[in-house]
Amino acid sequence: MLHITPLNIADLFQKQVNLNPRAWIFASATLAVNHHFTHFQHELGLWSAETATWDSPFDYKQQAVLYVPQDMPQPNTAEYTRAVVEKAWPLLQTTQGHAFLLFTSLRAMREAHEILLEKLKAAGLDWPVFLQGTGSRTELLDQFRKEPNAILVASQTFWEGIDVRGEQLSLVVIDKLPFSPPDDPVLSARMEQLTKAGRSPFMDYQLPNATITLKQGAGRLIRDESDIGILMIADSRLVEKQYGKMIWKSLPPMYRSRDLANVQKFYAVQREKARTNDVDGDMSTAENQHN
Repeated sequence: MLHITPLNIADLFQKQVNLNPRAWIFASATLAVNHHFTHFQHELGLWSAETATWDSPFDYKQQAVLYVPQDMPQPNTAEYTRAVVEKAWPLLQTTQGHAFLLFTSLRAMREAHEILLEKLKAAGLDWPVFLQGTGSRTELLDQFRKEPNAILVASQTFWEGIDVRGEQLSLVVIDKLPFSPPDDPVLSARMEQLTKAGRSPFMDYQLPNATITLKQGAGRLIRDESDIGILMIADSRLVEKQYGKMIWKSLPPMYRSRDLANVQKFYAVQREKARTNDVDGDMSTAENQHN
């Protein structure tokens, strides 16, 4: 069986655009990289397109905290996945489950699932843990939404197109920056093509793609104006590498901290504020109905 994919679709897409002139509108929450659309325009040949971004209606600094834990091993080491679960464990206790643990590989996903089950058993906690592949995406999401203290361990199937609102999803953990594997033959060919064109394969292709994918995964957390949550990205390259600055600047403007106690305090305070507002709102509605 032979599979063929074009290395660049800009010329093909431009032929479609010019075939029947009309207005084209592309809208997404994740297309921009550091507030620019250069990568997307290069991919589709939209050199003269008008671009614009608008602020989100969510108050991210009050609704969410971005946590990059300290003292993590290098992402390519054998002990990395266990370290991810260990760093996520206090947060899972803080949010009482209600979490997505998202991994960049199926191997890491399965390893993390086993480690998590061990830790729950040792702690005497009977929380439901759902694993990607044990049911359809729809079935797993339905179960997750219904079960208290639920935890979903998944790979990139659950990084986009998922909408779980409210306290049921209060924590999203992402193990690594989602760079494509270097041994991918299509990626290798595209990188070679970019090099021949005098462009940087990393800055012009790998980094923008990883940024957009990370934004999609991070976007699972805050889905409503009343949501409160924690986003943990375990990969310290996000804050320790120069290119990481471009990535986190592309993420929603959440409150940021590398201190576990600060993260837990933020969540507790904001969650309590949200619950108080809910109670006040219910009381106000009751009073209005009475009057």
